[in-house]
Parts: sequence; C-alpha cells; structure tokens
Amino acid sequence: MSTARTTIDFDRTGKQIGFVDIPHSPHEDAWGATRIPLAVIRNGSGPTVILEAGNHGDEYEGPIALGELLRELDPGAVNGRIIILPAVNTPAVDAGRRTSPVDGLNLNRTFPGDATGTITQQISAYVSEVILPLGDAFVDLHSGGSSLNILPSAIIEPAADPVLRRRNIDAVLAFGAPLTVVIDNLGEPRTSTATAVRAGLVTIGTELAGAGTVSLDALAICRRGVRNVLAHFGVLDPASATPPARPDAILRIPGHDGYVLAPTAGVFEPFHALGARVSAGQEAGRIHNLVNPSREAEVVRYGAGGIVYGQRQPGRVVIGNCCVTVAAPYEGEIS
Repeated sequence: MSTARTTIDFDRTGKQIGFVDIPHSPHEDAWGATRIPLAVIRNGSGPTVILEAGNHGDEYEGPIALGELLRELDPGAVNGRIIILPAVNTPAVDAGRRTSPVDGLNLNRTFPGDATGTITQQISAYVSEVILPLGDAFVDLHSGGSSLNILPSAIIEPAADPVLRRRNIDAVLAFGAPLTVVIDNLGEPRTSTATAVRAGLVTIGTELAGAGTVSLDALAICRRGVRNVLAHFGVLDPASATPPARPDAILRIPGHDGYVLAPTAGVFEPFHALGARVSAGQEAGRIHNLVNPSREAEVVRYGAGGIVYGQRQPGRVVIGNCCVTVAAPYEGEIS
C-alpha cells in the first residue's frame, strides 16, 4: 500500500495547487519527503484530462508549458477536470537528468511501479494506481532531452483495441504538431503511455526538440497543443482551439532498423540534417576516435529509409548509443 499523501481533493470544484508527499529518509533527512507538484482544476461535468511532464528531468518544454497553464487557467473556463503533474519526476527535474539521482532509475521504464519500492518506483505506482484511474485521457509531454534532438512531433501510442486506437489518433492529430509519429518503444510495456493505454485512457505523447535546451518553436507548439487537446475533449471551449493542419502522412519508427546505434566509442559526425530524406544502406555518418588519429573513422549506415527524425546530442558516443533515428511512412489505418 502506498504511503504517498496529498492534501489535494480531486473532487473539489475550483483550482488547487499542492504536492504529493512520498516519505523519504536519506542520510541528509531522517523524516523528510519527496514532494511531487500536483494541481487540479475542476468545474462542470466534462471529462478528466491528465497532463504530465517532467517524466524525464532534462526535457523542459512540457514542465514550462504546464506550469504556465496551472497558474493562468481560470477554473470558470473549464468544463471537467484537469489533473496536472508538471514535474512528475521531481528528483530528476531538480537535477536536470533523464534518470533520478536518488536511485538511478528511468521513471519511464518503471511503470506500473511498486508502492513499496524506490522513490522512482513509488512515483510511477502513484500515477498508475491513483492518478490514471481518475482520467479519461492522458497527455505525456516529452522532448529529446540532453542526448537527442528530435523533430517536434505528437506521438501515437499503439493500442490493440481499434476503437481506442482511433480515438488516440484523433486526439494526437488535434494536438496539431508539425509531425505525427507512431512510436511503440520496441514494444516496451513499462512506459507511462503504454500503461495509460492498457488502462483504457485516450493517450497522447510528444517529442518536442531537445538537445538539452528550450526550443522556442517547440515550446510554442507545446503551449498551443495542450490547449488544443483540452478543447478536443471539450474541457476548454472548442472554439478556442487553433485548427490543426492535417499532416501529409503519419510516420513511425520502423522497429530496430529505425535506430542507428554506435558500434564503437568516439565522436559522431552526422551526414544529414534533421528532416533529410535518406534510404536504407546509405551512410548515416561516421564515428571518429580523437585520441587515436591513426585509426580511420568508422562509418555507420541507415537500416531503414525515411526522414532523419532524431539525432544524437552531444557528439560523444559510446558503444550502443543511439546516433540517429529514422521515421518512415506509417502503413496502418489513419482515417
């Protein structure tokens, strides 16, 4: 049973901004707690939309946009309930790291969590066991973080149920990002979006630039997209949405072949910019060994054709690092 506690009343009308406290007793603090920011805005009888950001602590557009939203939004403009977790992986957000400095875990590989496990596992358990059952829809805002720069895009999490899959696609298209991409994380079941889909929630993800910085373009897409999704579900006035341009095509990362992994350590030199069209077998770049200049750079090649969707940031790599990601046309049902 979870020991997490909050003073937030999820059923109360109005705006509440507070925390979820998870008891934490490290060397520096015998009876302290890890505090996870939480806001609830409720009014009227509409659906519940859960907005999450800070799943990874080095991805900044989502936390900025959700912090602004919870401060600015008038409850009178809401029809339903918005649950906001703007920095859900607070230890990682504080440290600006993908993984938690407390236990070294990647929150987005711990779902559905463990209420008696480490801090990261307790956070994912609280989201899985307390937050998700309250929701009708779930939005998880990501970017490429400090290790990738990704074309700003809204993400479709696959769903086996065709009705839910259709609703996911419609909601992701309503977000209005420049690109729409299907990403299943190679079938990984331990992500927040995969868990939300299993729970039956309409699920929307994003990848909004990255490279360890705040992209002004991606932040604008995020701000607009969150409000578009809330309008799509009728939680905000549908007339307030920015009409999304329907993408020419939905893309997907084509399994293992969509990832170019480093076969050696060194510094990766990409041969193509983000958005470039490439083909399977084409040279993607090369890895230089800077401390052994007599050694020839090692060329790496694309395993699939499509567009360059994500690229390594920074340049230094070790064996197994993702250097480039390719997105190809999605051949599943769209309309």
